[in-house]
Amino acid sequence: MKIRDRYAPSPTGPQHIGGVRTALFNYLFARSQGGTFILRLEDTDQNRSEDQYVQNLYETFSWLGFNWDEGPDRGGDFGPYIQSQRSELYQQYAAELLKRDGAYRCFCSSERIDQVRKEREASQSSQTGYDRLCRSIPPEEAEKRAAAGEAHTIRLKIPLGEKTVFNDHLIGQVEWKNEDINPDPVLLKSDGYPTYHLANVVDDHLMEVSHILRAQEWLPSVPLHVIMYRAFGWEHPEFCHLPLIMGLDGKKLSKRHGSTSIDEFRRQGILSEALINYVALVGASYEEGKDIYTLDELVQRFSLEKLSKSPGIFDYKKLEWYNGHYIRSKSDEDLAALSLPFAIEQGLFPSGAPDEAQKELYTRAMGLVKERAVYLTEIPEKLGYLFNEIPMAPKEEFIPKKGSLEMAIDALQKVRPLIDTLAQTKTDQEAEDLFKALSEKEGLKLGDLMMPLRLALTGSRVSPPLFGSIRLLGAATSLARIDRALEGLS
Repeated sequence: MKIRDRYAPSPTGPQHIGGVRTALFNYLFARSQGGTFILRLEDTDQNRSEDQYVQNLYETFSWLGFNWDEGPDRGGDFGPYIQSQRSELYQQYAAELLKRDGAYRCFCSSERIDQVRKEREASQSSQTGYDRLCRSIPPEEAEKRAAAGEAHTIRLKIPLGEKTVFNDHLIGQVEWKNEDINPDPVLLKSDGYPTYHLANVVDDHLMEVSHILRAQEWLPSVPLHVIMYRAFGWEHPEFCHLPLIMGLDGKKLSKRHGSTSIDEFRRQGILSEALINYVALVGASYEEGKDIYTLDELVQRFSLEKLSKSPGIFDYKKLEWYNGHYIRSKSDEDLAALSLPFAIEQGLFPSGAPDEAQKELYTRAMGLVKERAVYLTEIPEKLGYLFNEIPMAPKEEFIPKKGSLEMAIDALQKVRPLIDTLAQTKTDQEAEDLFKALSEKEGLKLGDLMMPLRLALTGSRVSPPLFGSIRLLGAATSLARIDRALEGLS
């Protein structure tokens, strides 16, 4: 069997973590089986679908670095891949269902349906949905009324008193009483536009989709779709409903847990490789004792058998760990290029955009921060002292623990003659040896020497490595900052 699966989002909002995981699993499954991965835009909700969200989808997957084989932007033999461009097909197949007695025309107005709902609520009836009033209209009469121009919808005729049985790859056999299915849902609206159910089934059949991998929240719609497949006389695709994504509190992941849209993760400075690696493990496992995978490695290892039946837990701290790992794996040049847009946005460079000398300094500074950075946004935050004048720290900050202001002044005066040599050292070990020698000579603790110097040079007790900072600042700037600190403290 030729494997064909699809990601079929509705462009009604920005891409979020659940949708991206669905797309990723479909991509991995298709690639692992030598199959075809399809993008289809399900934009039948014309009131909510917007072009900006289509653009957001394309930008998101361009950033993530994996894509589809067929789709609106790539073409293919089964297009068009946008549902709003397939309206005539849906009308044709709705008419086919009428001929097969799998559907019927409904002439009830929205006002009548709303009245039925209100009467049921008032009587506290257990019945929900449509009351099937028009199901008993003889087809010949319905055809005449439609031909006369009477407004109507087309509804699916749910077989009464039966069960719908189907198999799901993860869940196993599922039985659903037809009485529990939404009573005779609308397939074609009065304006000729299809509902999700009709368009979804027709498109999956015509596009020869072999497997449907989607979130478990769509499971209740499957009995309805299976009924429709059988009414058409078609074989339905294989179903695999993916485990839900939960927060650490065991509840469905939402904004209360943190970021869920991909745009938010990007703005925070998450790397695409980190997001893909982590998301691929939420609800799946690949190899015992291994956590880091490239996209190609995930393709090689992926199978439906490796998916979990249990919900996947999205741990933001774990994602941070992955992001830190991928930040550390980058070359200084690559990390500088990735974080530079954040640096410009944060106003790191006095003139706005950096000149060539500032770009070179920024790249050289990556080695100071990559070991501790978790997000790309943190990198420029830690490097402000290299590109801007720093404010004078409060005097009390300079005082060593169990020390005095005089001790801080004395430490700066003693370390000042070393600055020229420190700025020319090649390694931190060389610089540390010089400091240790001075510490032993003067009978001072190493920390009591370094802490006032760190404050004088960076304006903070917590900063990137001191010795590397001295080399990047240079002797002249370092000496000027020490002299300013001495003047301020005196």
